Amino acid sequence: MYVRRSLFVSLGLILLAGGPLWAASRPLLVCYGDSITAGHGLDAGQSFPDALQRDLDARGYHFQVNNQGTSGATTKDAVAGLRAILELHPAVVIVEFGGNDGLRGLPLEQTRRNLDAVLTALENAHLNVVLAGITLPPNYGREYIQAFEQLFRDLTAKHHVAFVPMLYKDLINVPGTIQPDGIHPTAKGSEIIARTLLPVLTPLLKKTTK
Repeated sequence: MYVRRSLFVSLGLILLAGGPLWAASRPLLVCYGDSITAGHGLDAGQSFPDALQRDLDARGYHFQVNNQGTSGATTKDAVAGLRAILELHPAVVIVEFGGNDGLRGLPLEQTRRNLDAVLTALENAHLNVVLAGITLPPNYGREYIQAFEQLFRDLTAKHHVAFVPMLYKDLINVPGTIQPDGIHPTAKGSEIIARTLLPVLTPLLKKTTK
C-alpha cells in the first residue's frame, strides 16, 4: 500500500511540474518573439503558437509548442533571453523579433546586429530555425521600410535559415484578422499565421524526427 501511494504521489508531482507525460517526450518547438507571439490582446489559447500546436497535432506532428513571446520585446531583449531559450533544449525555434525595433525607429544596424547574434547562437547550438519577417506601417517611409525588410533577407542568406518573408502576408485584405490597434492579430489572424508558417516549418520537423 505504501509503495502504491508513493507511486501515485510521484506521478502527481511529475504532472504538476512538467505537464502530461506524453508532452515531456515530445521534441520542443519554441516560438521566440514579441507581442505577436505572446498573443497580446487575446484570450488564452488564441495566440498563433496555440493555433500552431493544434495544426501540428491534427497533422500528426508530435511536437510540443512552447510560447516564449514577450509583449514589447525588442531584438535587444531577444539577445538577453537567449540563455533561457537554449536551456529549454528545443529542436526547432521560430524567431519573431524586430517589429518593436522598427516601430520605435531604432537604428537598423542595431536590429541587424542583435538578430545576427540570436541566429548565430541558435546556429552554434545546432538548432533548426525559422526566421519570421515583418513589415512596418506606410507612414514610416518607403526607404526605411525597404531597408527594414531587407535586413531579414540578408540575415536569412547569411545564416541559411528557413524564412517567412512576411508573417502577415496571408492576412492582407482578410476581414477580422487584425485587432483595432492595427498591429496585433485576432484569434482568426493567429490561425492564419500558423498556417502561413506550416509550409516552411514542416520540412524542419520531418528532418528533426528522422
